[in-house]
Amino acid sequence: MRGRDDRGPETDRWKRSNWWGVVLEAPEPQALLHFWSELLDAPIHHESEEGGAVDFGEGVAYLAVQRAEVYEPPVWPAEPGRQQMQSHLDIEVSDLSAAVAHAVELGATVAEFQPQVNVRVLLDPAGHPFCLYT
Repeated sequence: MRGRDDRGPETDRWKRSNWWGVVLEAPEPQALLHFWSELLDAPIHHESEEGGAVDFGEGVAYLAVQRAEVYEPPVWPAEPGRQQMQSHLDIEVSDLSAAVAHAVELGATVAEFQPQVNVRVLLDPAGHPFCLYT
């Protein structure tokens, strides 16, 4: 991409300036940050009252959470006139049942509507849909 400094993977990741990430909004960002950190087994890199980020330990991608003063969780499946999902995270797993159980233990909810046999749609504690799949 133009305007980015891509020094390549041989450069120390903390000295690179070509990071990219996904940012989720939530009314209670710390709770959501801890949910994703525990679910993905990745440490929190930065945390404040306004949010924080999960550190995957390699590469330059991150998952962040930030406070939203006004937040309307999306509905799944979409309904006319209601807040629709704009994007979602897909996470590949080897044992779908175990992964779903773990996510539920951490506060996720299994969505009522499930579109495929090898995919489970869940909602994180702030209501963001995400998929676990094999």
